[in-house]
Amino acid sequence: MNPYPHLFAPLDLGFCTLPNRVLMGSMHTGLEDHARDFGKLAEYFAERARGGVGLMVTGGFSPNLEGWLKPFSSRLSSRWQVAPHRRITSAVHAAGGRICLQILHAGRYGYHPFSVAPSRIRSPITPFTPRALGERGIERTIRAFARCAKLAREAGYDGVEIMGSEGYLINEFLAERSNLRGDRWGGTAENRMRFPEEIVHRSREAVGGDFIIIYRLSMLDLVERAQAWNDIVSLARRIEAAGASMINTGIGWHEARVPTIVTSVPRAAFTWVTRRMKEHVRIPLITTNRINMPDVAERILAQGDADMVSMARPLLADPQWPDKARAGRGDRINTCIACNQACLDHVFENKRASCLVNPRACHETELVITAATRKQRCAVVGAGPAGLAAACTLAERGHAVTLYESADEIGGQFNLAKRIPGKEEFAETLRYFAQRLAELRVDIHLRTSAGAAILREQKFDAVVVATGILPRNPRIPGQDHPKVRGYVEVVSGKTAIGARAAIIGAGGIGFDVAEFLTQAPPSPTTDIARWSREWGVDTTLAHRGGIVAPQVEASPREVWLLQRTPGKPGKRLNKTTGWVHRAALKAKGVTMLGGVTYEKIDDAGLHITLDGQPQTLAVDDVIICAGQEPNRTLADELIASGLNVHVVGGADVAAELDAKRAIAQATRLAATL
Repeated sequence: MNPYPHLFAPLDLGFCTLPNRVLMGSMHTGLEDHARDFGKLAEYFAERARGGVGLMVTGGFSPNLEGWLKPFSSRLSSRWQVAPHRRITSAVHAAGGRICLQILHAGRYGYHPFSVAPSRIRSPITPFTPRALGERGIERTIRAFARCAKLAREAGYDGVEIMGSEGYLINEFLAERSNLRGDRWGGTAENRMRFPEEIVHRSREAVGGDFIIIYRLSMLDLVERAQAWNDIVSLARRIEAAGASMINTGIGWHEARVPTIVTSVPRAAFTWVTRRMKEHVRIPLITTNRINMPDVAERILAQGDADMVSMARPLLADPQWPDKARAGRGDRINTCIACNQACLDHVFENKRASCLVNPRACHETELVITAATRKQRCAVVGAGPAGLAAACTLAERGHAVTLYESADEIGGQFNLAKRIPGKEEFAETLRYFAQRLAELRVDIHLRTSAGAAILREQKFDAVVVATGILPRNPRIPGQDHPKVRGYVEVVSGKTAIGARAAIIGAGGIGFDVAEFLTQAPPSPTTDIARWSREWGVDTTLAHRGGIVAPQVEASPREVWLLQRTPGKPGKRLNKTTGWVHRAALKAKGVTMLGGVTYEKIDDAGLHITLDGQPQTLAVDDVIICAGQEPNRTLADELIASGLNVHVVGGADVAAELDAKRAIAQATRLAATL
């Protein structure tokens, strides 16, 4: 029996039928920017087609040079560019899938001096001021969209998605904040809608009636001076009349100060807005954002919020997501934890995207897991993320693997991370690894400290040391005072924290501890209404842009977050999530200080010097989060004894507990042994 009947029901578009309601949403990977990488991109999509996804959408391709996201980035504007795309479409069709090309004009978000926009207004996230399009420029741009759609059809794509949301060019025409025109392309809401309506109409004329056109509609702008809900409804109707096959939901501009896709956003946090639109149009609606497991997707469809669900990052994490769900094996899915560390952060750093929990993503032709030519007996010491990745990959290749862990459960630092409000998804990764270890019959020894003598006695062919980290000693006078705590005992709940606390160290762990101390349980991640109030999302849609004043819940304690390094704490956090953590702690009243000298800790509290002035923070508790050092004791002993030893994860490099690096390093190593 199908455990998810709505999710795997066909979707009839009239001229074609999609096999299920799973859309792999658009996501830039970095492989789109050069034709030489299209072979890799083809295998990336083909693997997901083989996994059973109903329809896929590529990363954005610009319809002309002005629409580039950055110089020499992805573009489809000339016939000579068609042939390389056929490598992608042929691979997808051979795998039984369907794929659409996303047409994306960056507008004022373009990171280059040729950018254009409805008006000459620079965006807050780019250094370039765009040139305002004239009448002829607007006409050229509309023709460019239609030409790109026609070229996509020639390249073998099954359709296109026209990107009309997230603050890119089309969205810029629709909002007063970015469109100050007084001609027929601005002024009134009706005039501002003319641009997207013409693009869809001309694109339909260019491609004919039997070609998918998805329009990505910004249903919730989450910025000031944005669209009113009745105007968004009117636009949706006009887009439907212009010839769109489906409408996809867009949430938030890139400059919005409301998080939309990070792990602290509740699952399916925005499907309510798609549901509101369903009563106004007849074509299928796609909903999106933080949908990562089959039960969530099934519930959305069953209650009528949408006709299809879009997931991009979940299919980075697990290409077999649809097939596993259809087979009732949802507990085997390698769940996207919405960390953004290897996908979006990489893209913003001009690196190829990948996935923290699946380092093969976007590297399918390079990181190939094949059966070992010679089966070996391998020991893995430490069951944190690096050790788990190594053990599973080694076992998948046919090696006999024994996994040793001194704690009474697998997971290492992930067991702390999952206790942080907004990081509950990290438990899904541990659930996945536990299932995978059982499937692969890895011999697991918990509560076992595997010393050098045991490992030598067992005569393993190879030993992978993943013993993790040790907290760094900050060497502060008085750090043995009773009010001093380690972050492990705090987050694990082994000690109660008073009304006033100081955190020494403002790296990723320091920020996590601050959120742990300032967020009263239960976490708002489990409550969409509560989370929406906290971030000022207007679920009534009475206000333009869907934003109101946030109603922040008071912190249960007063917290100081301190660092020795001068400057604002949090600058080294990941680009796409760091601002969310800083904003959340600021709203909770956390005092964040850089350039602090720690003098001593005593009964009076924490004594510091700031800007040359001595201060005493009269706190009940001082929590040490002052960094980590590799735990290499076992590794060094084994290496000295002559064993075949490999060191991965925090035991190799302890910087900021980089799980992305640890899992990738361990997987790549295990693929070669």
